[in-house]
Amino acid sequence: MSKLTVRQLDRAIKEGIPTRLSDGNGLQFTLPKKGEAYWVYRYTDMHGKRREITIGKYSHMPLVEARVEASKMKLSQHKGADPLLEKRRAEYVDINCCDSLFNDWYETDLVKRLKHSNIPKRVYQKDISPIIGLIPVAKVNPLDIRKVIDTVVQSGRATVANDTLMYMKQLFRHAIKLGLTTINPAASFTIHDAGGIEESKDRILTVEEISKAFTIFRENISSFGYDNYYACCLFLMLGVRKSELCEAKWSEFDMDSAVWNLPKERIKTGAPISIPLPIQAIKLFQVLKVRAGYSEYVFPPRRASGKLHMGSDTLNRAITKLFGHEAGRKVQPENKMGDLKHFSVHDLRRTFRSLAAMLRINGEVAERCLNHKLKGVEGIYNRHDYFEERKEAHQKIADFIEPYLQLN
Repeated sequence: MSKLTVRQLDRAIKEGIPTRLSDGNGLQFTLPKKGEAYWVYRYTDMHGKRREITIGKYSHMPLVEARVEASKMKLSQHKGADPLLEKRRAEYVDINCCDSLFNDWYETDLVKRLKHSNIPKRVYQKDISPIIGLIPVAKVNPLDIRKVIDTVVQSGRATVANDTLMYMKQLFRHAIKLGLTTINPAASFTIHDAGGIEESKDRILTVEEISKAFTIFRENISSFGYDNYYACCLFLMLGVRKSELCEAKWSEFDMDSAVWNLPKERIKTGAPISIPLPIQAIKLFQVLKVRAGYSEYVFPPRRASGKLHMGSDTLNRAITKLFGHEAGRKVQPENKMGDLKHFSVHDLRRTFRSLAAMLRINGEVAERCLNHKLKGVEGIYNRHDYFEERKEAHQKIADFIEPYLQLN
């Protein structure tokens, strides 16, 4: 195939007839129906697909320079790189590793699409970033993905392992969309490689189990921690979600009126709620206020971790440790809970609902205590907040469980 000449190209432009002329080595001169003539590099990628890259306009890049650029791309291809991906990477110079990829995904997609975008962000920062955060996007391989999953599984968090895998698959789909890689290294993994099929959760503590569990908490208070103990007491009295209490700010509380005003930004349903506080809860919060010192958070971190409040896994880790399992340790602690079946913080919220039923508290009132939206037509037309009824319900439950918690 003969090489192109400058005279030949200038004549083609003068004639103005749309054409494509090959110079060999993948370089092609293209004259469209409208617009300026430009250079294209054409090649076959590692998957056998035909691809092409616009190198530049003919008016800005003469024939000799176009040949140099095509030669560079050809050399890059011989070294195993994909010229098109390399060009797109250059356009996203700030996305040079998985951390910057996540930041782009978070800002351009998650924040706009998810009501609680902080959840995948927390999972990424805690479990994914420490292992692959600084690795260039295109260099992450399935072994890296397996290491992330295995680390989470070994910590005893099967559900989080499944979530972690899901977020990694989505993260690298975002990378493919940006042209930063052509392969999703997490694609071949399934939940069987992570936390497995999750069983339905219906753990509820009986009154006897509440008594036994909180007795063991108190017997091991030096290791379990007073803040953890008070938090568990409050979960049983208030039935709130873990993040709602662990991330609570003092500015949300009106102690004079005995009300906790939870803003919509911190609630899963996006619906704000004012929680009436029973007498016992007020006393616990007064103690926690002293323990918090100058912190704006009810539960500030007890270690210099850089966090503003108690970590999302702190309570569950403390409870699990009493059951004889501590993540990251070869020698596991003694099981202090005996034959008591394992439970988590969320099971205390579920137990609150069970106590409400046992104490014959109206079902709609109990659901509103949990800040659940009422279903069906009832949820559309019944806008009553049941504040006074919820106040009575919380106090009734607090009075019932107080002897088992021994708060004095």
